[in-house]
Amino acid sequence: MISIYHNPRCSKSRQTLQLLEEKGINPEIILYLETPPDKATLKGLLDKLAMSPRQLLRKNETDYKENNLKETSLSDTQLIDFMVKFPKLIERPIVVNGDKAAIGRPPESVLEIL
Repeated sequence: MISIYHNPRCSKSRQTLQLLEEKGINPEIILYLETPPDKATLKGLLDKLAMSPRQLLRKNETDYKENNLKETSLSDTQLIDFMVKFPKLIERPIVVNGDKAAIGRPPESVLEIL
């Protein structure tokens, strides 16, 4: 089952979902702002993406600036805690296919895991 961590207000997220649908894929849509991933799920996503928590952060978000997340002394666990608390901080969209995942920036980058 292919799933997408989706924000309908994000153009890249909409384009990625449309690309999947054009390929005949009807993914499970996870509206992660309404149902944020818990710590274990987020850690699993990071493993599938082969990324560190800092790489998955959206650095232009207000929550990033207000919580001083550019501070390099913050641990991976602390960064994950912030992403769970403020899911807007999570880069989007994330498409998951089994044990692989990709960020749809650009949308075509998810084709590598299909």
